[in-house]
Amino acid sequence: MKFFQRADRTPVRIGILPGTFNPVTVAHLALAQAALSQVDEVVFVMPQVLPHKTFIGASFDERIQMLRMLLPRDSPFSIATSAGGLFREIAAEYRIDFGPEAQLTFLCGRDAAERIASWDYGDPGAFQAMLREFNLLVAARHGEYEVPGGLQGAIAQLELRGDYDHVSSSEVRQRIKEAKAWEHLVPAEIHDPVRRIYG
Repeated sequence: MKFFQRADRTPVRIGILPGTFNPVTVAHLALAQAALSQVDEVVFVMPQVLPHKTFIGASFDERIQMLRMLLPRDSPFSIATSAGGLFREIAAEYRIDFGPEAQLTFLCGRDAAERIASWDYGDPGAFQAMLREFNLLVAARHGEYEVPGGLQGAIAQLELRGDYDHVSSSEVRQRIKEAKAWEHLVPAEIHDPVRRIYG
């Protein structure tokens, strides 16, 4: 686990927000802000290896720089990278840094939660076993996530203020490509680098 920026605190409840942030959107920030009602710190994590996506668009360093522009050092937000891309791999790395007492909670949308729950881990009980290591906070995305029976204690709904169903990094890139308005999907602080990198 490598930190590019670390919040100045000793958190017990850590929210982990993995993503490519290609680019960072207003939905990413809304998710992180909403989670602060239930965690002490949110770590924006860019995995070096992704099991279901390929890196396109901005370089790794450019994405880290955009995150730094958005997240002040005196905020409850950290920026890090991980060697693995699966939640269980990221959680294992974080245990080394934060210790066994830390409460790890992954933040995601409904689509990501469904992908994680249905992923073929080679063991039918793997998902339930992972939820003994960390919890999930799931935001509605084109509908709310239906928590599987018996897992309500490990998976909770995360309420966002506003509708972000239409917001995604891929939508930003497509709109730029088609010369359509995109600025409303991206925080104002990074409009200039987004325009330069993706335009």
